[in-house]
Amino acid sequence: MFESGSAAAVVAEPVDARADTVRALQARIRGMQRNRLDTRAIPTHPALGDLLPGGALAAGGRYQVTASTTLALALLQGPSAAGAWCAIVGLPDIGVEAAAGLGIDLERLVLVPHPGQQWMSVVSALVDVVSVVLVKPPVREGRARVPEAAAGKLAARLRQREAVLVSLGEWPQTDAALTVSESAWVGLGSGFGHLTARQVTASSVSASWQGRAKSRRLWLPGVDQQVAPVEPRVRDIVPLRSVAP
Repeated sequence: MFESGSAAAVVAEPVDARADTVRALQARIRGMQRNRLDTRAIPTHPALGDLLPGGALAAGGRYQVTASTTLALALLQGPSAAGAWCAIVGLPDIGVEAAAGLGIDLERLVLVPHPGQQWMSVVSALVDVVSVVLVKPPVREGRARVPEAAAGKLAARLRQREAVLVSLGEWPQTDAALTVSESAWVGLGSGFGHLTARQVTASSVSASWQGRAKSRRLWLPGVDQQVAPVEPRVRDIVPLRSVAP
């Protein structure tokens, strides 16, 4: 059912109607380290705080990320570093090495790569035992379609359990929607070299900001494979001219 031995991440097998598999997963997590944080404001990656209402993830909150798996994973870094359990559902190609490189603790990470048709039930069950769930909703007719009624029930469960949902794709009524644009890779010369880092513009919109968007330039990732803000170069900073009284 689960990987054993020295494996770090806890990986659940494909789950369809077998609720006993999910219950076994719940029991295993409850028997291990603590999975809840002691605050309603859950810190995320320091470089992403400005893109979230209140500067952090909120217990019971729902967040949408489009166009960047790395950005979605980075949101899990803060809770994981603080000791929280996280889960990733519906991303069979996710690289655990990349997750570890971003600072996610694999010993407190649950992977459900193939949740099957009961994916919403799997997410709901995981919400009971982990602090943050990253899910990629199934794509139908070219877009992720999440039933409004099911999303509403899950929202109530998130508030009750004080957990956080991060959706890699469209999700109804989120607290903030993040995306990336203006991507540019660094490292290639004139037909030679290796890609070493990528700069993007990360943007976020939230109803609490009355429709206004916030954005910042990020390394996603930098040459050290970390997410970080792009600092302005010295030559790009224009000094203020002194004004005589």
